[in-house]
Amino acid sequence: MPLQDVKVIIDIKKPSSLIGLGTPLILASKAGAQTYQEYFDLESVKADFIETTDTYKIAKQVFDQGDNRPYKIAIATYDLDALPTALNPVDTLEKYFYNDWYFVMLDTGVVADYKSISDVVEANAVKMAAHMVDDPADYITLKEENYDRTIVFYHYDLSELPHAALIGSVGSKPVGSVTWKFKTLKFVTPQDLSTSEVNEVHTNGSIAYVTKAGINQTSEGIVVSGEFIDVIHGKDWVKLNIEQQVQYLLSTSDKIPYTDAGIAQIEALVKTVLEIAGQNGIIATDESGKYVYSITTLGRNEVSASDRAARKYNGLSFVFDLAGAIHDATIKGEIWI
Repeated sequence: MPLQDVKVIIDIKKPSSLIGLGTPLILASKAGAQTYQEYFDLESVKADFIETTDTYKIAKQVFDQGDNRPYKIAIATYDLDALPTALNPVDTLEKYFYNDWYFVMLDTGVVADYKSISDVVEANAVKMAAHMVDDPADYITLKEENYDRTIVFYHYDLSELPHAALIGSVGSKPVGSVTWKFKTLKFVTPQDLSTSEVNEVHTNGSIAYVTKAGINQTSEGIVVSGEFIDVIHGKDWVKLNIEQQVQYLLSTSDKIPYTDAGIAQIEALVKTVLEIAGQNGIIATDESGKYVYSITTLGRNEVSASDRAARKYNGLSFVFDLAGAIHDATIKGEIWI
């Protein structure tokens, strides 16, 4: 599936609330109304979800990943027995989709439930879903959708929650600074898979946990489509950071004049974000070591009189090459204000 281009729409009425790109969201079955709560330690989770619940176990596996664990997790609840209308995980995911989280995991479900969750993530073109399966038929079913934003972890023992360990171990590291392959996870047992079995897992867009050269490690770092997780993560980082920086400029300035000088302020912010993305390993470099991106702006006199009168500016676009992308390496973007 080709990566989508970036459209950064700056809307004062709906500012982005996403701060970090490593926070997991657990969709949890719990009686009552839908709720969304952030937790900073396991004891707080235990106050709301007893130790025998799938939700507690997923949270524990995330927090048990040591120094790499995220600063916080989020839990949003659903109730399939609610009256008069059941509240399913998709309802809850859609309600809280733009809260401050990035990786979503379902507390328990089957492949049809996983598809429903991934469909929502894919439709919004931001964030990622993470699932675990123990049956090759399930990862084959998910591969049919060729998701760009779904991580599938294949493991014999789902009680070890390998997908949660992966998110807890790698998800909060600086975006662009790491590959998700070769990562050692705590409290996950490596599988004894043949080379052909591992290849089949990878061909179907999934990840396994194996031992190589005496080191337990993830066998790959891909999403279902075959693209690398860090590429998708990096693309989102660029989009969200440009959005937040421009939003902040507009919100904290008395006025950004509709002049070439005002347009230059926005261009400077975009350049800063792209430079940092290059430093983080998100954007590729050329033979001379320069980051591969370009920014194009329309001057004030090149914008239509109607847009100027309405104080709309849609004249900034940018292009950058993602480092390490195996599908569509070049991403185009534009800003709408």
